[in-house]
Amino acid sequence: MRAGFVTRYRTESQVDGLPEGEATFLLCSFWMADNLQLAGRHDEAVALFERLLAIRNDVGLLAEGYDLGQRRLAGNFPQAFSHVGLVNTALNLSSSHAPAVERADT
Repeated sequence: MRAGFVTRYRTESQVDGLPEGEATFLLCSFWMADNLQLAGRHDEAVALFERLLAIRNDVGLLAEGYDLGQRRLAGNFPQAFSHVGLVNTALNLSSSHAPAVERADT
């Protein structure tokens, strides 16, 4: 994590040819919020979710990533993966019990 957002992977090694400092990957940040919720760390999950909501643009859209240095959305825009993550995390946080338990009942 960097500044409260999750990176896709470490770019320091430059194995893939990308320069160091790639923008954080929003889908991974939503997955982190989901996992915090599954671990019973609801307050932390909500805090991360709210941090993600705060970076949406004026019409509520998200890009693929967030550039911490420039404090702006970065990458593919709008990004369906980010929005799928937003919806899934919202559902997971609004459930009265753990998502895994809910899914097991079906």
